Amino acid sequence: MKDFHVVYEDNHILVVNKRAGILVQGDSTGDKTLTDVLKAYIKQKYNKPGDVFLHPVHRLDRPVSGLVVFARTSKALERMTELFRKRNIQKTYWAITRRKPAVPQGKLVHWLVKDEARNVTKAFDFEVEGSQKAELNYRLVGKINLHYLIEVEPLTGRPHQIRVQLASMGCPIRGDIKYGFDKPNQDGSINLHARRLFFTHPVQKIPLLCRAAVPPNSFWEEFLELDTEEIKDKNLDYLHE
Repeated sequence: MKDFHVVYEDNHILVVNKRAGILVQGDSTGDKTLTDVLKAYIKQKYNKPGDVFLHPVHRLDRPVSGLVVFARTSKALERMTELFRKRNIQKTYWAITRRKPAVPQGKLVHWLVKDEARNVTKAFDFEVEGSQKAELNYRLVGKINLHYLIEVEPLTGRPHQIRVQLASMGCPIRGDIKYGFDKPNQDGSINLHARRLFFTHPVQKIPLLCRAAVPPNSFWEEFLELDTEEIKDKNLDYLHE
């Protein structure tokens, strides 16, 4: 399976659909990273001499698949970082769970504390010392073969936010043994996928909607038919998948 598929590319930004299992940036494991793979891709495609400027604007956890945005220039990096900081990007994730949410649609609010040593985040229903507020909207999309598809729109960007918040309402993500699912997926992934991003291009100032195809396995593809939401803004200049 390829490490990535290009969803959108120009001189300023690169948006890719990453496979589950590859790191976005380096960590203590020393394993190869998506950033390095993409730098090599750009260097070869454009025959660029010397170092390639390419920086991820945000991260996805290693076992998560889906959209990641990279900046190809310092100007784009600065502007994209500001878009994320001001929450001017609409992010949509798909999560598969075995348990059905008690309420089919709603908003979750928690205060999260990250244990850096164990790489685990704990959720509280109230503010505690060192915590960060985390908010997301969710809705139940459908059910297939005793599993449920939940669409999530995070309003904040905290470490492991979706994973721990869904687990806190009794719906751990399939394969996510770190947050309460009973067994891992065979490939080490979890069934969390960064499905859509909608934002204004940092340089061209046009609306950009990107969608990531689901991972190529039958478990995900069965849920693909449930995605019936239509694009509300008919004036979008780009739709990429």
